[in-house]
Amino acid sequence: MTLSFDPVALLGDAREVFQGQWSERKWLNVPGPFYGAETDNCGTGRLHAPALVLYEAEYFAEYVYRQPRTREQLQYLVDAAEADPFSGYGCDGDDHWTPATVREWWRDRARIQEYLAHWRGEWEADDEKSGQGTAAAVRDYAAYIDGELAAHLQTYLFWLDERRAPTRTDRLPQL
Repeated sequence: MTLSFDPVALLGDAREVFQGQWSERKWLNVPGPFYGAETDNCGTGRLHAPALVLYEAEYFAEYVYRQPRTREQLQYLVDAAEADPFSGYGCDGDDHWTPATVREWWRDRARIQEYLAHWRGEWEADDEKSGQGTAAAVRDYAAYIDGELAAHLQTYLFWLDERRAPTRTDRLPQL
């Protein structure tokens, strides 16, 4: 079982940098408390949080493809949000995601896989200029969807239902 922690509770004053609006979030964001909405396209998100942030292909706006699972990763995401001049990252996803919408996102994951495969050339071309490893991160996101994301989302479903992290004896909900 994948255990979790409540990263939003650890934000403290850093919560102020997360001013993104849920209604503007990118559809590519993985379910969880953090998301990219109307972010910039300056290519700074991956400089600070390369294991958590990706760029969409059309405008290179930033989105969260992995939720932070440690304090260190949380700080990386805070740094990415602080570097965004549009203040487009949000941290109120827990107030909006429901078990039904997480399951709907999961059912539609093939759409994300198709998008990632279709735009691969854009990220490879960008990597030649920026050297940020975006194409490799896109492959990582695709592998994450095919791998451990299901367990992470089951843990998140438990969080949404119970508002606490599961223990080793708790049964996780099905996707």
